[in-house]
Amino acid sequence: QVQVVESGGGLVQAGGSLRLSCSVSGLTFGDYTMGWFRQASGKKREGVSCITRNGDDTYYADSVKGRFTISRDNGQHTLFLQMNSLKPEDTAMYYCMIRRYAGYAGPAHFCQTNHDFGYWGQGTRVTVSS
Repeated sequence: QVQVVESGGGLVQAGGSLRLSCSVSGLTFGDYTMGWFRQASGKKREGVSCITRNGDDTYYADSVKGRFTISRDNGQHTLFLQMNSLKPEDTAMYYCMIRRYAGYAGPAHFCQTNHDFGYWGQGTRVTVSS
């Protein structure tokens, strides 16, 4: 049984930093493209950042480019999102989403098509105060 557990969210002032973690069990972690998606209240879910199986290619939404960094530790079965220079508009529930199928998938395609999800967690809430 696949389990996906996000953590690291919280309340932070604008300009601050948070590091999200996503711990995964029950599948061969290094076989899957995955990423971070977020959904703010009243808005559609959006792909924030995605990463290939071995971490050699990444994608960032324009709104977070230069501020967020995605990484993964395949040995520890964990996905990370380092978020710096946070803005109030970053406030949302953040989800770790794993592609439905193993194998290669471009991170931009996975993030931008915003579907084809196989596994996800309960989310972790990020609130940025102004």
